Order: sequence, then structure tokens, then C-alpha cells
Amino acid sequence: MWREIRDREAGKTRPNSFKNRVSSSRISNLQLSNYKDVVSPHRGSINSLQVDLTEGRYLLSGASDASASVFDIQHATDFEGGGEGALIAKHKSLITIDKQHQNGHKFSISSAIWYPIDTGLFVTGSYDHYIKVWDTNSTQMVINFKLPGKVYRTAMSPLATSHMLIAAGTEDVQVRLCDIASGAFAHTLSGHRDGVMTVEWSTSSEWVLVTGGCDGAIRFWDIRRAGCFLVLDQSQSQLGRRPPVLARSAVSKVSTSKALSKGQNLLGKPRMPQKKSGGGNGIKHSPLGQVPAKGYLKQRLHPGMLSSQDRATAHYGAVTGLKITEDGMYLLSAGSDSRIRLWDVESGRNTLVNFETARLQTSKPIQLATAQDSNLVFVPCMTSVKAFDVWSGKTYVTFRGHYEYVNCCWFSSQDQELYTGGNDRQILVWSPARLIPNEDASPAEDQDNWSD
Repeated sequence: MWREIRDREAGKTRPNSFKNRVSSSRISNLQLSNYKDVVSPHRGSINSLQVDLTEGRYLLSGASDASASVFDIQHATDFEGGGEGALIAKHKSLITIDKQHQNGHKFSISSAIWYPIDTGLFVTGSYDHYIKVWDTNSTQMVINFKLPGKVYRTAMSPLATSHMLIAAGTEDVQVRLCDIASGAFAHTLSGHRDGVMTVEWSTSSEWVLVTGGCDGAIRFWDIRRAGCFLVLDQSQSQLGRRPPVLARSAVSKVSTSKALSKGQNLLGKPRMPQKKSGGGNGIKHSPLGQVPAKGYLKQRLHPGMLSSQDRATAHYGAVTGLKITEDGMYLLSAGSDSRIRLWDVESGRNTLVNFETARLQTSKPIQLATAQDSNLVFVPCMTSVKAFDVWSGKTYVTFRGHYEYVNCCWFSSQDQELYTGGNDRQILVWSPARLIPNEDASPAEDQDNWSD
């Protein structure tokens, strides 16, 4: 560590490279924290966790006892003595909204998310068929949306500047978009043949939404137009990830320059002679078996609406979890078939990464998380959480600490900490091992045998 710091000071290591190395080192040393404890007030299983996207300071949780809580994970509310004189920081809930609240949910809260712009609002979705928007400061409900079935998952786009939509996945076949600005439903997305268990917004476009259903289908939607534009098919595959953009562009430039030097067209093929009609106009004859232009445009615009692709499945069973990588180029999915798959978003193909065998829950959605550089994915696997290498599928590390099934996890890129919640009603913190002693602890007195 000190060697890397010296290289950084000497200018041998770039700042971003140094930052990535330190982050990777901290992630590799994650363990159950012995100096930080989140005191859970919930009396039911923890179903959802999220740290706010603006300050990285407040943790929001939702539980099956119809309660939602907010914790300050940067500043402890209390300290407790631990072993060897160390202090354990206790983080108790700042606010808790439960059934006793006049506008509280009646049944299990399945999803709790922050408003992406600031921490003044948060959203909860429940099995009581309601999505509610709350004012954090006054702990009062601001907006209420009534849906036709149990709410499995809610999501808001972290990139959105033109809309304030909440995407809701419910036991109904339609995906509904709730508009906070108007307090009404914007529109619905139809295509799934069974309930929608998980929803995820793209990290590269504010208009693209990804949904996973109990019918085993993963659909991509552009919310500005009707119909989904892509349905993932597990039988359509490619080996591994795509080559880097710079390498591909360099190859294409070289091939293009060679073609131009030889006097060929950009496709590198001799042009077909054109027959002239009686009027003298040139008529282009398409090769045998080529799709006509109109059909091709139709396929490009709405492949998800074609009958041959509309029934494609991504998993043999319900899609229980989705997570898009930070760059928006890849999608990770988990299913009730206990399979984890990595998809290339641009081509819509399964990359055939063989993730090691893991048992996953089948009856409820699970919340996946990725590390800051998206090289690791954290997956709740029954009573443990496994970190898989995204590109090889091998298990990087297994976190064991919960006594019952784990439902959700969230990785905080600011502190490189992992938060997990499960049916044992506990929120566990997994932190990097401390290299420097806690500065908050009182220093030991400097004494010897001759001191008074």
C-alpha cells in the first residue's frame, strides 16, 4: 500500500489508476464489519436496500412488516465497546414508517428506493397494491398510486432529466409508469404474459427500461413508443464480451483505407450491374433470399413485436433479478432456474459466461449489486451472498453471516462497503479490513514502570 502511495506521489501512477487499485484492494478484503453495525428496527424480512445516489450517506430499507427505515451510515448515533478496546459504531434508524403511521402500508414492502435527484423523497412499493411517495423531512405521504396487483419492484432512472417516472413491476402482466409530476399513470407497457417480477432502467439512456417477467422473458422498452424493441433469447449467443471500441474502430479504419486505395466500395465487393428499364431508370435487384427493405425496417424497429421472437425466453422460469453494468453495455439476470446470465445489450445475445452453480430463491425477486468497476456481481444465494467474476463466472468470494435466506444487497461505491438484508431481519455490513486504527478511539496512555 505504501509503495503505491509513493508511486502516486512520484507521478509514476496516474490518479485514476491509483484510485482503481485502492478500490479493488479494498473490495478484495471485504469481511463482516467489526466496527460498524446497522441496528435494524424491522420485525420482518428485509426485502430492499438502497444507499442514496447523491451523497452516499443514507441507507433506505423496506421490510415485510410493512415498515421502511432510513439510516445515516456515515455518522453513528452511538458507540459501543468491542473487543480489545475497539469501538463499534451503532447506526440506528433516523426515521421509521410502519403500520402505525396514518398512511402506512398494510402489507409487506417489497421495494424501497430513493428519488435519484436528492434525499428529500423516497418511494415504497407494497403487496397491498400501492406505491407511495414520501417526504423524508416530514415523514408524510406526498403521492399515492393504486395498482391492480401486488407490487414486486419499483425503479427510477438515475439519468432522467426529462421525466419523473416510476416503473412498477406487479403481478399484473402490464408494466405501469407512474408520473410523480402529475400524480397519475403516464402509460402502460404490454407484452409480458405473466406477472413482472423485476424492472431496471438503463444506465446509458433515460428512455430505455428493462423488465423481467414470470414468463421467463426479458424485454427492452423505449418508453417513447409503443411495443418493446428487444426480447432476449437464451438460444441466441456469442462467445464472451465484445472487443474494445478503440480496437474495433482502428480495424475498421484500416480496412476502409485499404478498400479505398484499391478503388473498391466500402463493402469490399464488386458492384452488381444495374439493368435499365424502358424509362432509363436504374433498378436494383436484391440478392436471393434477402429481406425486402420494408420488412427489414419493420424488423429493426419492432423485433419484439414479431411473432417468432415475441415468445423467446431468457430463463426457464421466472426472471427474479436484473442488474445493468455501470457502462450500460451488459445486463446480468438471475432466474428461478438457478441460472445467472450475462447479456450483451447491443447485440441482445447471451455471452455464454458459465457462472458457477448457485441455488437461488424461486418465490420472490432478489436484488443484485455490482462493484464500482462492474467486474464483480453480488448475488443472494440462499443464506449466503456470492461475489462472481462477471467475465469468467467463477466465485470470487462467499459472504456467510445471515442465519436465513438473503433477499437483497447493495454495494456502496463511496466506501466500498456491501450491505445485505435477509429473512433473519438483520442488515449486515461488509467492510474492508482497516489498515489504520480508528482515530475516534481514545489513544492508549503512554506509561511505563516508573510513571507516577
